[in-house]
Amino acid sequence: MLSSSEKRFRVAITADFYSSDGSLRFRDIGLSQFSAHPQIEHLALKEFRPQVGSDQLKGFQGLITGNAGVTANSLANPQDLLAIARFGVGYDDIDVGACTEADVVFLTAPGSVDYSMAEATVGWMIALSHHVRTKDLLVREGRWDLEPNYMGCELRDRVFGSVGFGGIAGATVRLLRCFGMKQAIAYDPYVKAADIESNGVQPVSLEELMTRADFVSIHCPLNKQTRNLITKDQLSLMKPEAYLINTARGGIVNEDDLFEVLLNHRIAGAALDVFVGEPFNQPHRFGQLENVLLAPHSIGHTHEAFRDIGATSCHGMVELAYGRKPSKGVINSEVFDRPGFRAKWERVRLAAHG
Repeated sequence: MLSSSEKRFRVAITADFYSSDGSLRFRDIGLSQFSAHPQIEHLALKEFRPQVGSDQLKGFQGLITGNAGVTANSLANPQDLLAIARFGVGYDDIDVGACTEADVVFLTAPGSVDYSMAEATVGWMIALSHHVRTKDLLVREGRWDLEPNYMGCELRDRVFGSVGFGGIAGATVRLLRCFGMKQAIAYDPYVKAADIESNGVQPVSLEELMTRADFVSIHCPLNKQTRNLITKDQLSLMKPEAYLINTARGGIVNEDDLFEVLLNHRIAGAALDVFVGEPFNQPHRFGQLENVLLAPHSIGHTHEAFRDIGATSCHGMVELAYGRKPSKGVINSEVFDRPGFRAKWERVRLAAHG
């Protein structure tokens, strides 16, 4: 049993991981990483806020956040706060610069969602091209006679085009190799052409990708360069029989333009997991369209993915607690050279064991 005078490393977990009765909403979010380290405590925040409040961080050395953003206001009084970990890989709602200025290291969980998101993308490709949703409704609504109107198409001989080429896109290409598709193509000005080619993928311009691909799949982050990257100008280049899939972030594809294109059946359909202004509690306008599949930013949520994300996030906290730089996921590595961070780290870290 630890005495009250012994140093502790306290990690806050945002409230969206917990039900109202205090139980975890998910099977495994990696908290077992803390089991061998009794001096590391983890506690759920009592209230969920869209942006973490500075008052919520008082007394904590670490924060693991799910859907709550972090702003400069969140870090107004960082005190002993050493680290923030995003439960996932995207961080468009995290002010990384503010983290650095507050002498807080920011972590993600790279690679942890690659397989689940790739599998979900392939699943959606099959569901779209085989009209799975519509055929399900034909049976439920007793419209069997309309079945000949919904002939599907195979992935065989089709072209997969990825906007962005990171871990998820690479995993998707590997999964698709057994389907007899043509060579995949990708647009990513931030990845060397040789690195794309080493995956058996042809690097192309965005215009060529939109023209050639039978499946345009979005796999890039949302930032100033990618916001409204896909508008009516790019959508007009797509084949009438092509599909668009967005599992990345809302705002990369202009929703007004996409809605118009789908409403007028200028492309075959779309599958959307992400939206501008999410989450929302009213039916979304895309739900009016029959040629769209929708999910609430969770198409890649699996027990396995959450286990792996959580293990990475929690292990990073353990490493920091004992004075070690995390082996994965550091986004603002320059913070380790800041005197304020190093002084804070020395002050809060536990005895160097474990």
